[in-house]
Amino acid sequence: MVQPHKLVIIGLGHVGSNVLVDAMKTDLFGEIVTIDKDKALAHGEALDHHQATGVHSMASISVRAGGYEECADADVIIVAAGPSMVAGAGDEKPDRAALAPHNAQVIREVMTGITAHTRDAVIIMITNPLDTMVYVAENEFDYPAGKIFGTGTMLDTARLRRIVADRACVSPLSIQGFMMGEHGLSAFPLLSHLTIAGMTPEEFGLDLDPDELASAVVDAAYEVFNSKAWTNAGIAQSAIAMARAVILDERIILPACTTLHGEYGLTDIALSVPTLIGAGGALKRFCPTLNDWEHVALRKTVTAIQQAMDTLHP
Repeated sequence: MVQPHKLVIIGLGHVGSNVLVDAMKTDLFGEIVTIDKDKALAHGEALDHHQATGVHSMASISVRAGGYEECADADVIIVAAGPSMVAGAGDEKPDRAALAPHNAQVIREVMTGITAHTRDAVIIMITNPLDTMVYVAENEFDYPAGKIFGTGTMLDTARLRRIVADRACVSPLSIQGFMMGEHGLSAFPLLSHLTIAGMTPEEFGLDLDPDELASAVVDAAYEVFNSKAWTNAGIAQSAIAMARAVILDERIILPACTTLHGEYGLTDIALSVPTLIGAGGALKRFCPTLNDWEHVALRKTVTAIQQAMDTLHP
Protein backbone atom coordinates (compact mmCIF):
# COMPACT_ATOMS: atom_id res chain seq x y z
CA MET A 1 0.00 0.00 0.00
CA VAL A 2 1.34 3.44 -0.94
CA GLN A 3 1.78 5.68 2.08
CA PRO A 4 1.35 9.46 1.76
CA HIS A 5 4.28 11.66 2.66
CA LYS A 6 4.28 12.66 6.31
CA LEU A 7 5.46 15.93 7.85
CA VAL A 8 6.00 16.51 11.57
CA ILE A 9 6.25 20.10 12.83
CA ILE A 10 7.82 20.55 16.26
CA GLY A 11 7.13 23.91 17.88
CA LEU A 12 3.91 25.74 17.00
CA GLY A 13 4.77 29.32 17.88
CA HIS A 14 4.68 32.16 15.36
CA VAL A 15 7.08 30.37 13.01
CA GLY A 16 5.87 26.80 13.40
CA SER A 17 2.24 27.80 12.94
CA ASN A 18 3.17 29.61 9.73
CA VAL A 19 5.05 26.51 8.55
CA LEU A 20 1.81 24.59 9.07
CA VAL A 21 -0.17 27.15 7.06
CA ASP A 22 2.27 26.90 4.14
CA ALA A 23 2.55 23.11 4.33
CA MET A 24 -1.22 22.76 4.07
CA LYS A 25 -1.18 24.49 0.68
CA THR A 26 1.62 22.53 -0.99
CA ASP A 27 -0.25 19.25 -1.59
CA LEU A 28 3.03 17.49 -0.77
CA PHE A 29 1.90 15.79 2.42
CA GLY A 30 -0.98 13.44 3.15
CA GLU A 31 -0.28 13.56 6.88
CA ILE A 32 0.84 16.47 9.05
CA VAL A 33 1.42 16.09 12.78
CA THR A 34 1.99 18.94 15.25
CA ILE A 35 4.10 18.56 18.41
CA ASP A 36 4.55 21.21 21.10
CA LYS A 37 5.24 21.27 24.84
CA ASP A 38 1.95 23.14 25.01
CA LYS A 39 -0.26 20.21 24.03
CA ALA A 40 -3.36 22.40 23.86
CA LEU A 41 -1.64 24.66 21.34
CA ALA A 42 -0.55 21.71 19.20
CA HIS A 43 -4.09 20.29 19.35
CA GLY A 44 -5.75 23.60 18.55
CA GLU A 45 -3.54 24.34 15.56
CA ALA A 46 -3.98 20.82 14.17
CA LEU A 47 -7.74 20.80 14.69
CA ASP A 48 -8.17 24.24 13.15
CA HIS A 49 -6.37 23.14 9.99
CA HIS A 50 -8.04 19.73 9.94
CA GLN A 51 -11.41 21.48 9.92
CA ALA A 52 -10.20 23.79 7.14
CA THR A 53 -9.82 20.76 4.85
CA GLY A 54 -13.61 20.77 4.67
CA VAL A 55 -13.30 23.74 2.32
CA HIS A 56 -13.37 22.54 -1.29
CA SER A 57 -10.22 24.46 -2.19
CA MET A 58 -8.15 22.48 0.32
CA ALA A 59 -6.64 19.02 -0.14
CA SER A 60 -8.02 16.33 2.16
CA ILE A 61 -4.98 16.11 4.45
CA SER A 62 -4.95 14.30 7.79
CA VAL A 63 -3.83 16.85 10.40
CA ARG A 64 -3.50 15.96 14.06
CA ALA A 65 -1.50 16.63 17.19
CA GLY A 66 0.72 13.92 18.62
CA GLY A 67 3.87 12.98 20.46
CA TYR A 68 7.37 12.06 19.36
CA GLU A 69 6.23 8.56 18.45
CA GLU A 70 4.74 10.20 15.34
CA CYS A 71 8.29 10.79 14.09
CA ALA A 72 8.77 7.06 13.53
CA ASP A 73 7.44 7.11 9.96
CA ALA A 74 7.89 10.78 9.15
CA ASP A 75 9.55 11.76 5.89
CA VAL A 76 10.41 15.30 6.99
CA ILE A 77 10.56 16.89 10.45
CA ILE A 78 10.69 20.67 10.74
CA VAL A 79 11.92 21.96 14.10
CA ALA A 80 10.85 25.45 15.18
CA ALA A 81 10.86 24.84 18.93
CA GLY A 82 12.21 27.30 21.49
CA PRO A 83 11.67 30.98 22.26
CA SER A 84 12.56 33.75 19.85
CA MET A 85 14.25 37.10 20.42
CA VAL A 86 12.45 39.89 22.22
CA ALA A 87 11.88 42.91 20.01
CA GLY A 88 14.05 45.94 20.69
CA ALA A 89 13.22 49.60 20.71
CA GLY A 90 13.50 51.68 17.55
CA ASP A 91 16.44 50.48 15.44
CA GLU A 92 17.88 48.16 18.11
CA LYS A 93 19.15 44.84 16.73
CA PRO A 94 18.91 42.06 19.35
CA ASP A 95 21.32 39.22 18.59
CA ARG A 96 19.93 35.71 18.08
CA ALA A 97 23.11 34.38 19.70
CA ALA A 98 21.76 35.33 23.13
CA LEU A 99 19.28 32.46 22.81
CA ALA A 100 22.02 29.83 22.51
CA PRO A 101 22.25 28.47 26.09
CA HIS A 102 18.49 28.06 26.53
CA ASN A 103 17.65 26.84 23.04
CA ALA A 104 20.51 24.34 23.04
CA GLN A 105 18.71 22.56 25.86
CA VAL A 106 15.45 22.76 23.92
CA ILE A 107 17.09 21.20 20.85
CA ARG A 108 18.68 18.47 22.96
CA GLU A 109 15.23 17.59 24.32
CA VAL A 110 13.75 17.63 20.82
CA MET A 111 16.53 15.50 19.34
CA THR A 112 16.26 13.02 22.21
CA GLY A 113 12.57 12.69 21.42
CA ILE A 114 13.13 12.29 17.68
CA THR A 115 16.02 9.82 17.87
CA ALA A 116 14.07 7.58 20.22
CA HIS A 117 11.84 6.81 17.22
CA THR A 118 13.71 7.47 13.97
CA ARG A 119 17.03 8.09 12.30
CA ASP A 120 15.52 8.03 8.83
CA ALA A 121 13.58 11.29 8.58
CA VAL A 122 15.18 14.40 7.14
CA ILE A 123 15.26 17.09 9.84
CA ILE A 124 15.10 20.76 8.88
CA MET A 125 16.09 23.11 11.70
CA ILE A 126 14.76 26.66 12.15
CA THR A 127 15.40 27.33 15.87
CA ASN A 128 17.78 30.24 16.58
CA PRO A 129 20.65 30.80 16.83
CA LEU A 130 20.36 28.54 13.83
CA ASP A 131 24.02 27.73 13.20
CA THR A 132 24.68 26.74 16.80
CA MET A 133 21.48 24.69 17.01
CA VAL A 134 22.33 22.81 13.81
CA TYR A 135 25.78 22.03 15.22
CA VAL A 136 24.26 20.63 18.43
CA ALA A 137 21.69 18.53 16.56
CA GLU A 138 24.19 17.19 14.01
CA ASN A 139 27.09 16.45 16.32
CA GLU A 140 25.61 15.28 19.62
CA PHE A 141 23.16 12.64 18.41
CA ASP A 142 24.98 10.54 15.78
CA TYR A 143 22.24 11.17 13.23
CA PRO A 144 23.02 10.03 9.65
CA ALA A 145 25.17 12.50 7.72
CA GLY A 146 23.25 14.99 5.63
CA LYS A 147 19.88 14.18 7.16
CA ILE A 148 19.97 17.26 9.42
CA PHE A 149 20.37 20.73 8.00
CA GLY A 150 19.15 24.21 8.80
CA THR A 151 17.26 26.84 6.85
CA GLY A 152 20.51 28.77 7.17
CA THR A 153 20.69 31.92 5.08
CA MET A 154 17.65 31.03 2.98
CA LEU A 155 15.72 33.94 4.50
CA ASP A 156 18.72 36.28 4.35
CA THR A 157 19.08 35.30 0.68
CA ALA A 158 15.40 35.97 0.00
CA ARG A 159 15.83 39.45 1.45
CA LEU A 160 18.96 39.99 -0.63
CA ARG A 161 17.17 39.01 -3.81
CA ARG A 162 14.16 41.17 -2.99
CA ILE A 163 16.37 44.20 -2.26
CA VAL A 164 18.42 43.81 -5.44
CA ALA A 165 15.30 43.15 -7.51
CA ASP A 166 13.61 46.27 -6.15
CA ARG A 167 16.66 48.38 -6.98
CA ALA A 168 16.90 46.86 -10.46
CA CYS A 169 13.12 47.11 -11.02
CA VAL A 170 12.91 43.44 -11.98
CA SER A 171 11.43 40.28 -10.49
CA PRO A 172 13.44 38.45 -7.81
CA LEU A 173 13.22 35.46 -10.17
CA SER A 174 15.81 37.28 -12.29
CA ILE A 175 18.29 37.48 -9.39
CA GLN A 176 20.80 34.70 -8.76
CA GLY A 177 22.87 35.09 -5.62
CA PHE A 178 23.34 33.98 -2.03
CA MET A 179 23.98 35.23 1.45
CA MET A 180 26.52 33.07 3.26
CA GLY A 181 27.78 32.47 6.80
CA GLU A 182 25.72 33.03 9.92
CA HIS A 183 21.96 33.38 9.89
CA GLY A 184 22.29 36.60 11.80
CA LEU A 185 24.07 39.90 12.04
CA SER A 186 27.25 38.72 10.31
CA ALA A 187 25.67 37.12 7.22
CA PHE A 188 27.31 38.43 4.06
CA PRO A 189 26.39 38.65 0.36
CA LEU A 190 28.34 36.62 -2.16
CA LEU A 191 28.33 39.68 -4.38
CA SER A 192 31.16 38.49 -6.63
CA HIS A 193 28.83 35.74 -7.88
CA LEU A 194 25.54 37.66 -7.95
CA THR A 195 23.91 38.04 -11.37
CA ILE A 196 20.80 39.69 -12.78
CA ALA A 197 19.47 37.55 -15.64
CA GLY A 198 23.01 36.24 -16.11
CA MET A 199 24.56 39.71 -16.10
CA THR A 200 26.80 41.14 -13.42
CA PRO A 201 25.27 44.12 -11.59
CA GLU A 202 27.77 46.34 -13.41
CA GLU A 203 26.67 45.01 -16.80
CA PHE A 204 23.07 45.61 -15.80
CA GLY A 205 23.91 49.17 -14.75
CA LEU A 206 23.49 48.68 -11.00
CA ASP A 207 26.12 49.81 -8.51
CA LEU A 208 26.16 47.56 -5.42
CA ASP A 209 28.48 47.92 -2.43
CA PRO A 210 28.95 44.73 -0.37
CA ASP A 211 29.08 46.50 3.02
CA GLU A 212 25.97 48.53 2.27
CA LEU A 213 24.16 45.50 0.87
CA ALA A 214 25.01 43.36 3.91
CA SER A 215 23.67 46.11 6.19
CA ALA A 216 20.53 46.50 4.07
CA VAL A 217 19.72 42.79 4.40
CA VAL A 218 20.14 42.88 8.19
CA ASP A 219 18.18 46.12 8.46
CA ALA A 220 15.35 44.61 6.41
CA ALA A 221 15.04 41.79 8.93
CA TYR A 222 14.93 44.08 11.93
CA GLU A 223 12.47 46.47 10.30
CA VAL A 224 10.00 43.58 10.29
CA PHE A 225 11.04 42.27 13.70
CA ASN A 226 10.88 45.58 15.55
CA SER A 227 7.56 46.40 13.89
CA LYS A 228 5.61 43.24 14.72
CA ALA A 229 7.93 41.52 17.25
CA TRP A 230 8.69 38.48 15.13
CA THR A 231 9.31 37.34 11.55
CA ASN A 232 7.61 34.24 10.24
CA ALA A 233 6.44 34.46 6.61
CA GLY A 234 9.82 34.25 4.88
CA ILE A 235 11.33 31.64 7.16
CA ALA A 236 8.27 29.40 6.92
CA GLN A 237 8.39 29.61 3.12
CA SER A 238 12.11 28.80 3.27
CA ALA A 239 11.55 25.66 5.33
CA ILE A 240 8.75 24.44 3.07
CA ALA A 241 10.86 25.09 -0.05
CA MET A 242 13.56 22.89 1.48
CA ALA A 243 11.02 20.23 2.43
CA ARG A 244 9.74 20.24 -1.15
CA ALA A 245 13.29 19.77 -2.43
CA VAL A 246 13.58 16.66 -0.24
CA ILE A 247 10.18 15.16 -1.05
CA LEU A 248 10.50 15.74 -4.81
CA ASP A 249 14.25 15.05 -4.93
CA GLU A 250 14.66 18.39 -6.70
CA ARG A 251 18.45 18.47 -6.29
CA ILE A 252 18.36 22.23 -5.99
CA ILE A 253 21.27 24.25 -4.62
CA LEU A 254 20.20 26.33 -1.62
CA PRO A 255 22.15 28.15 1.14
CA ALA A 256 21.60 25.52 3.84
CA CYS A 257 23.38 25.36 7.18
CA THR A 258 25.41 22.23 7.98
CA THR A 259 28.61 21.41 9.85
CA LEU A 260 31.62 22.05 7.63
CA HIS A 261 34.26 19.37 7.14
CA GLY A 262 37.19 21.24 5.64
CA GLU A 263 35.35 23.65 3.35
CA TYR A 264 37.27 26.94 3.33
CA GLY A 265 39.66 25.23 5.75
CA LEU A 266 36.94 25.16 8.43
CA THR A 267 35.88 22.30 10.67
CA ASP A 268 33.86 21.97 13.86
CA ILE A 269 31.50 24.81 12.94
CA ALA A 270 28.13 25.00 11.20
CA LEU A 271 27.27 27.79 8.77
CA SER A 272 25.61 28.32 5.41
CA VAL A 273 27.19 27.66 2.03
CA PRO A 274 25.47 26.70 -1.24
CA THR A 275 24.29 23.12 -0.69
CA LEU A 276 22.69 20.50 -2.94
CA ILE A 277 19.34 19.45 -1.42
CA GLY A 278 17.52 16.31 -2.54
CA ALA A 279 15.85 13.14 -1.31
CA GLY A 280 18.67 12.27 1.08
CA GLY A 281 18.82 15.75 2.62
CA ALA A 282 21.96 17.88 2.30
CA LEU A 283 23.86 15.97 -0.38
CA LYS A 284 26.88 18.15 -1.16
CA ARG A 285 28.37 21.49 -0.09
CA PHE A 286 29.94 23.90 -2.56
CA CYS A 287 32.67 26.47 -1.98
CA PRO A 288 32.42 29.36 -4.43
CA THR A 289 35.64 31.32 -4.90
CA LEU A 290 35.70 34.33 -2.56
CA ASN A 291 37.19 37.73 -3.24
CA ASP A 292 39.20 39.62 -0.61
CA TRP A 293 36.13 41.32 0.91
CA GLU A 294 34.28 38.00 1.13
CA HIS A 295 37.24 36.26 2.79
CA VAL A 296 37.26 38.94 5.50
CA ALA A 297 33.47 38.65 5.86
CA LEU A 298 33.78 34.86 6.22
CA ARG A 299 36.30 35.26 9.04
CA LYS A 300 33.95 37.70 10.79
CA THR A 301 30.98 35.38 10.54
CA VAL A 302 33.03 32.43 11.82
CA THR A 303 34.07 34.50 14.84
CA ALA A 304 30.45 35.47 15.53
CA ILE A 305 29.27 31.86 15.38
CA GLN A 306 32.14 30.67 17.58
CA GLN A 307 31.20 33.28 20.19
CA ALA A 308 27.67 31.88 20.27
CA MET A 309 29.06 28.35 20.56
CA ASP A 310 31.26 29.43 23.47
CA THR A 311 28.16 30.34 25.51
CA LEU A 312 27.27 26.65 25.61
CA HIS A 313 30.41 25.91 27.61
CA PRO A 314 30.94 28.82 30.03
